[in-house]
Amino acid sequence: MNVSAFEHLRLELRRGCLVLAVLAKLRTEYHGYALVKALRDGGLEIDENTLYPLLRRLENQKLLASAWRVEDKRNKRFYRLSEDGRAALDWLLDEWRNINGALEKLSEAPIAARRRKA
Repeated sequence: MNVSAFEHLRLELRRGCLVLAVLAKLRTEYHGYALVKALRDGGLEIDENTLYPLLRRLENQKLLASAWRVEDKRNKRFYRLSEDGRAALDWLLDEWRNINGALEKLSEAPIAARRRKA
């Protein structure tokens, strides 16, 4: 597989994971830059040019609420989960666990079959 095709597949996989990660982190209130840092500290690299459109989209979907406040003498927009966002996060985490469990089983199946043949 060429690098371009791999990169495209990787980006598709990350897109859904980023939504879940952002929703999970926003159980606690963050402003954009602090959220980028928290995600990076958690091992998930995200560019600000990716995050801010995602935050706007999630807010338009009523999954996030935001408010402007002054911090360090600067106006910053703080984001947190809405009630709908909390419900969506719970549902998505259950779905993620189901998908992850299924993928673990599926990815182990060929290994188990090879062991039996040996």
